[in-house]
Amino acid sequence: MQLQYKDFEKILNIGIRLSTETDRTHMLAAILESGMEITNCDAATLYLYEDGGLSFKLMKTLSKGIDRGLNGDVIDDMPPVPMKETNVCSYAAIHREVVNIPDVYDSGRFDFSGPRHYDSLTGYRTRSLLVVPVENNEHELIGVLQLINAMNEAGNVVAFDRQHEIIIRSLGSMAAIELTNLSYMEALKTQIYSFAEALTTAMEGRTPYNALHTRNVGRYVNLLTDHINELHEKGLCSEYISPADKEQLTLAALVHDIGKMVVPLSIMNKATRLEADMEKIEERFKLLKALYKIDLLEGSLTGQAYEEAVADLDRELEFIRRTDRAEYVDDEAYAHVLELAEKKHIGRDGAALPYLTEREIACLSIRSGTLTAQERKEMENHVVMTSRILEKVQFYPGFSMVPKWVGAHHEYLDGSGYPNHLKGDELDFETRLLTVVDIYDALAATDRPYKEPVPREKALDILRTMAQKGKVDGRLVEWLSQALAQADENMRVE
Repeated sequence: MQLQYKDFEKILNIGIRLSTETDRTHMLAAILESGMEITNCDAATLYLYEDGGLSFKLMKTLSKGIDRGLNGDVIDDMPPVPMKETNVCSYAAIHREVVNIPDVYDSGRFDFSGPRHYDSLTGYRTRSLLVVPVENNEHELIGVLQLINAMNEAGNVVAFDRQHEIIIRSLGSMAAIELTNLSYMEALKTQIYSFAEALTTAMEGRTPYNALHTRNVGRYVNLLTDHINELHEKGLCSEYISPADKEQLTLAALVHDIGKMVVPLSIMNKATRLEADMEKIEERFKLLKALYKIDLLEGSLTGQAYEEAVADLDRELEFIRRTDRAEYVDDEAYAHVLELAEKKHIGRDGAALPYLTEREIACLSIRSGTLTAQERKEMENHVVMTSRILEKVQFYPGFSMVPKWVGAHHEYLDGSGYPNHLKGDELDFETRLLTVVDIYDALAATDRPYKEPVPREKALDILRTMAQKGKVDGRLVEWLSQALAQADENMRVE
């Protein structure tokens, strides 16, 4: 047979298909289907070399409508072919040799009892056979491609053309190289994910709740991206997150808070405004009572004045305790903190002992939350540290956007976020998504030592308010709400 221009064009197109395929199952299917297309044969089997034998991976017979393994299903009802030279596929694998059999019923070279038994059961007639070893450029055996029953233009079974041998072998080698590269990429991804998991484990040993937060954000990212893609398929939104970008987002979720490993635990786990300083205040107030008692005994303080001073200390200490754990410090309480800041005991020698230190005043003046301005600055610095850490990681192109998305996950659309005050179109859609799920879990988390969990609907309402103020993407908030509701429904059905 003389190859025509259309044949070469077909071969080139197959090469392009193989070189651009990124899914392993699709790659294997492309090898089998391309071999069948080039040789115009009726059936094919692709074996992979695994654990010292040839495992059935894909099977296809056009005339019988057989199609197994091409959608990722496992062929587990057929045992692997042992590596014995009496078997044609094993022989081709052992010797790395193409075997072309015009008619298996007329050949005594190999043991064809298996195909003959199959034919007797199904009524099929196995005749011509082309068996090609699939090996990469490092001469590693990947598997074997077995093509069955080549057909001429009239649809009659004929022997495989000799010209096809070199073409199919070249196809196999090219595919094997691509499969090997794909395996390397999968191994690289696994390594990167294991690195991220190791960092999460390190955080878990330091702050268990933060490690759980990392995993929760990863879970919400997958939940939300799947929901967005479902909406896209239904024509309900234009956004679509490709499998590659979903992988990047998942990795971004796993590493988005690694900079918190350098934040002091005294800040990370600060449950109240004063924390350990509260004990110091308790001791100081005991000392103040003792000093006033000394003033009374020395005659510099009247009995009534002493009683008033002690009662005032008790009232102020109770105020401090309430303020320490208050959800919010209103204007009245804030003004009282400023008054308290001026109070001090003056001894006979003129030495002054303030009721509160400057740090304690700063802590009690915190309107919302538990961190002072300086502590919040240190906490916010975790984003900068995360970016610095990720800058040292050599991400391969498939994960190149991870540092950018992670470094901006505390930015807001109105520019009021940190650390770079990015806004609007400066924030990728993926960054906006990461921001929404990060805030949601921070609000709804049940294990934070410094806050009570916020119920789901309240957390979503807080996000909706942030969206109304132009801080986060409102569409993502609503899509997250829908995704969470759908997840609940799926659990009830299960």
